[in-house]
Amino acid sequence: MAGFNEIDRVRTPEGGVVGSGSPDGATRRKRGFMDAIPKSLVAIALCLIAYGLLVVWSAVQGNEDYSFTRQLMGVGLGVVAMMVFYSIDYRQLAGYTTLLLIVNVALILSPHLPIIGVEAKGAQSWINVGMQLQPGEFAKITVILLDASVLARYGGNLDDPREYLKALGYILIPFACIMTQPDLGTGLVYLFIGGVTLVMGGARLKYLLITLGALVAAVATVFAVDEMLKNATGEYKLLKQYQRNRLLVFLDPGADTSGAGYNLNQAMIAIGSGGFFGKGLLNASQSSLGFVPEAPTDFIFCVLAEQFGFVGALLLLGLYLALVLSCIRIARNAGDLFGTLIVMGIVGMWLFQILENIGMNIGLMPVTGIPLPFMSYGSSFMLVNFSLLGLIGSVYAHR
Repeated sequence: MAGFNEIDRVRTPEGGVVGSGSPDGATRRKRGFMDAIPKSLVAIALCLIAYGLLVVWSAVQGNEDYSFTRQLMGVGLGVVAMMVFYSIDYRQLAGYTTLLLIVNVALILSPHLPIIGVEAKGAQSWINVGMQLQPGEFAKITVILLDASVLARYGGNLDDPREYLKALGYILIPFACIMTQPDLGTGLVYLFIGGVTLVMGGARLKYLLITLGALVAAVATVFAVDEMLKNATGEYKLLKQYQRNRLLVFLDPGADTSGAGYNLNQAMIAIGSGGFFGKGLLNASQSSLGFVPEAPTDFIFCVLAEQFGFVGALLLLGLYLALVLSCIRIARNAGDLFGTLIVMGIVGMWLFQILENIGMNIGLMPVTGIPLPFMSYGSSFMLVNFSLLGLIGSVYAHR
């Protein structure tokens, strides 16, 4: 891990930092305000946001369930959130592991509260506080900070199996909480963030492989037990029917194109019909005529591909690649391990969401409802992404 950072400093369990490698406050002040801003990252993010707004605007035309004005409000609030996180010295958050865990659990479990909790689409994932918000989205920020805070304590050398299990416990608590809703998609994001921070935090490969094997065995056990319960009682008890249907559609996309596989089938038709250059803005018949459900959110990629074709999709992938490379550069030059883990946790989250969302649109991944960063409709999702940009900016400013 020290090699990745190119910094010879280690964070102590008490949250302090020993060693050298980061300029002091006076040196940072001499850089000036513009030098403290990751200009390339900001430019890439602006391009992604503009592209996303264009595609969302086209996707919500004639759809009364979505409001482009609300999306613009999300962007406006997101800019404020980004500046707030940018102004915070991220290093001051390293010593608040317990508080981060409490906030995390409170956020994720808040939809279960009476009066404000809202159930939608089979999941208790929303709260209504004058406007509907998804606390599980905001908890992604605290999950990243929590995992980074825990792993930074070991200075990039997590060899002790007891300490590894302790760190793993911190990572699994948010996952267990989110599964009470249940929200498997967000839970997988939490796990991926944890996996990335474990790798970057210096966990031994043997421990990681054992953990992965245990997770695979746990999933297989859940399916086996659920099948036995089905044979005994006549119905599945552990997994919801739609979750099973999504997995079956992933294994055989053509099995039920008018039922469980309808969304995927329509998305693939939309992408294929876009061809090389696309049909043009507002000319996407599959998505604009309502054949693709959840077009502005889960299936925003097929809207983009139908309108702008292979070229438009390639442009999006190029912007994502530039975003990831810019963030990795910031992580390499971070002032300490905590900063590196924060940025790499964010990168890991974005990469997983990108691969899963685009993959499910083209039938290479199961449908999970995971949105596409900076592209999908949703004010909560937009606020989180802007906040994470601000957090990366804070790491850059204090390098």
